[in-house]
Amino acid sequence: MSDVVEKTLTALPSLLSLDSQPGSARLSTNSKLGNLIRGITELTSKHEEEKLIQRELLLIKEQVSSPNTTMMKEIMVRAIYCEMLGYGVSFSYIHAIKLAQQGNVLEKRVGKCKKTLHSYPILSLPVTMDLQSTNLIEVCMALTVVSQMFPKDMIPAILPLVEEKLNHPKEIIRRKAVLALYKFYLIAPNQVQHIHNKFRKALCDKDPGVMSASLHIYLQLIQENPEGYKDLAGSFITILKQVVGGKLPMDFNYHSVPAPWLQIHLLRILSLLGKNDRSTSEIMYEILDESLRRAEMNHNITYAILYECVKCIYTIYPKTDLLEKAAKCIGNFVMSPKINLKYLVLYTPKNKNNT
Repeated sequence: MSDVVEKTLTALPSLLSLDSQPGSARLSTNSKLGNLIRGITELTSKHEEEKLIQRELLLIKEQVSSPNTTMMKEIMVRAIYCEMLGYGVSFSYIHAIKLAQQGNVLEKRVGKCKKTLHSYPILSLPVTMDLQSTNLIEVCMALTVVSQMFPKDMIPAILPLVEEKLNHPKEIIRRKAVLALYKFYLIAPNQVQHIHNKFRKALCDKDPGVMSASLHIYLQLIQENPEGYKDLAGSFITILKQVVGGKLPMDFNYHSVPAPWLQIHLLRILSLLGKNDRSTSEIMYEILDESLRRAEMNHNITYAILYECVKCIYTIYPKTDLLEKAAKCIGNFVMSPKINLKYLVLYTPKNKNNT
């Protein structure tokens, strides 16, 4: 059996809490889910897989219909696995909803995980109930479901509840609420027009995770209307200075690089705000210079930051010494032994305009 499958079997119990033995590090030998995964990996043809899955689905259907079923959690996980392989398990949707409405937190987690794979019209009620719950985990799970697959025609029913969570004392709830609102904006922008001021509050949140989540929304908004957000340029620059200066918690670092994905988001936003705008561009020059200086070419993630920085410098109103430094950076890409960095040069704004 491959190492990937072995690692999967080792990880599943801790992720889904399927094993009844406390502290168990892997699926037990008599686990039906473990046997299903092992059986599939040992097959040699698609036809054999179909026969195995059809037998498994018949067994699952029989088990969920039994009034004495005590292993509904594992049954739902097996149904998830079959659906991920492309087989229809619509008969299990109602049982997933029941599981999400009753039982302990782990059972609700599995039930919600099952529901996220299929948009089901009556899931609004359990999600609404969980959003009003005092249990932190239940609220987190509900916001996760909402941000992944909630249909736009059901947004008005829960939008006020999600808005409330922007003021929650726990930062993880505020962050998940922001991401849910981002999803709402992507699928139904007109329904969240009235809460744009709350996006600004999220941008100024004391928790870096909440602030970082709000940048997804602002990148989208600024792409559509950069003129409407010029007044926030100073705020984005201040945030970037804090990030580059290592002011964020160490948890945001990646290979000793301060919050690299946050830096990339901010550089893209600054590119949009500074394009064809001399006054806005001028207040960016200092932080762009510092970003170039600090992002040394020693790891793939720093290459990504340098690339976004070069793009930003060539996009905003030009400054001679910054252009020279950006050109030197492009030269380093060209001279690099890594073929991907050479190829990346073709996508810088300067070379795009020359082709």
